[in-house]
Amino acid sequence: MIPSRRAVAAFLAVVGCLSASSAGRVQAAPGIVAIKNVSVFDVTGARMLPGRTVVIEGELIKAVGAAADVPVGATVLDGSGKFLIPGFIDAHVHLVHLADRTHVPGDEFLPMFLAAGVTSVRSTGDAVAGEQRIARFAEEHPETCSRVFMCSPLVDGDPPFHKDVGKGLTKAEEVAPFVEEMKRAGVTTLKMYVGCTREIGRRVIEEGHRQGLVTTGHLGLYAAQDAVADGIDCLEHVWSVLDYSLARGETRVTCDLKNPRAVQLVSAIKEHHVAVDPTLVVHRNMLLLADQPEFNQHPDNAKAPERMREYWQRALQERAFTPETLAERRKELRKYQDVVAELYRAGITLLAGTDSPEPFVCPGFSLHQELELLVESGLPPAAALKCATLNNARIVRAESRLGSVEPGKVADLVLLERNPLEDIRSTRSVAKVIRGGRVLEPGEILGAVPRK
Repeated sequence: MIPSRRAVAAFLAVVGCLSASSAGRVQAAPGIVAIKNVSVFDVTGARMLPGRTVVIEGELIKAVGAAADVPVGATVLDGSGKFLIPGFIDAHVHLVHLADRTHVPGDEFLPMFLAAGVTSVRSTGDAVAGEQRIARFAEEHPETCSRVFMCSPLVDGDPPFHKDVGKGLTKAEEVAPFVEEMKRAGVTTLKMYVGCTREIGRRVIEEGHRQGLVTTGHLGLYAAQDAVADGIDCLEHVWSVLDYSLARGETRVTCDLKNPRAVQLVSAIKEHHVAVDPTLVVHRNMLLLADQPEFNQHPDNAKAPERMREYWQRALQERAFTPETLAERRKELRKYQDVVAELYRAGITLLAGTDSPEPFVCPGFSLHQELELLVESGLPPAAALKCATLNNARIVRAESRLGSVEPGKVADLVLLERNPLEDIRSTRSVAKVIRGGRVLEPGEILGAVPRK
């Protein structure tokens, strides 16, 4: 499910010749905006603060308060009965990966994220040249595109598991030049993949931290216990915890999360301040998509371009399951959620990521599904919101600029019609999206997405 070299080259040519139609309607530069009498989500306090006025000047939040003055000439939005939250960040997406299968380049589906209130995305393993072009396009078109935080290719064995977005590293002396190259390219995250050994992984972590980069991993040969001890910043997918928690003879379904190995791993993750990005929505789809219409016919899917949906339908045929296995598959999903609950109770930092655009993981809108799954796992709605805002801002080292509604931060915000603390599904009630101080209509943003 990875692009061929020829397809990647063709994709880059497409990105390099982006049409005006994919940019959508250009908005004016941000000015002065005041949102009056709105309830503001306090991320750290896990509560809504009613009756606030939020003043935005240019791209930044100028003031937040019960009695904030409205500057002369400001555009005033009535926030009565509405709820203002930080813009969401999706901590696990791919903007180049799968491009040849879906036939939809990242610039074309980035507006889906923004229309859903996802104002930033963190790439987690892509061809860097493609990422750079898409990220540059996003910055040139903030009225339709989310911010992009780039990632390295997947650091792997040689040959890498995914040849077109993987980087085979087998010698310790290869690591420092690679990390330096990634730093110059503008990536913020280094990702290790299933064939990465501990020797290479440790060096990636050391060199990455020396260069100020975040390190994460979808682990295989490199055991979670070792990666955590070596200082990795993040673990991708619930598998990167569960698979290293199994006692002898246990499976993903039968794992006793109170066995010594599981308890010790959770304790180490907590002690070393490692974040975990469960990506429950993609795992749910892997288990239940093939024969459960509530997922393969989810209304969110209709928002994707026809080319992407056609690929998803083809991929669906490759995941045939028999009805007799459904109960066991549901138990496996429940175990994944039990792991998330255990991590949350232990005080471990959880992220919210989706792995979009994997089959039926709809760009942008699947983040709302991820939040619902986190709440089903036992997180309070306020905690789930924190995963998708401040926690995700921290994992891209942007918490000084993003992730909360505070003076001095970038005005990446979402205005909701309903209170998500009462029902997490209310994150879907997007009235306005504010991206860098620009007040945007979600319907108009979505209009930039090709239908075919």
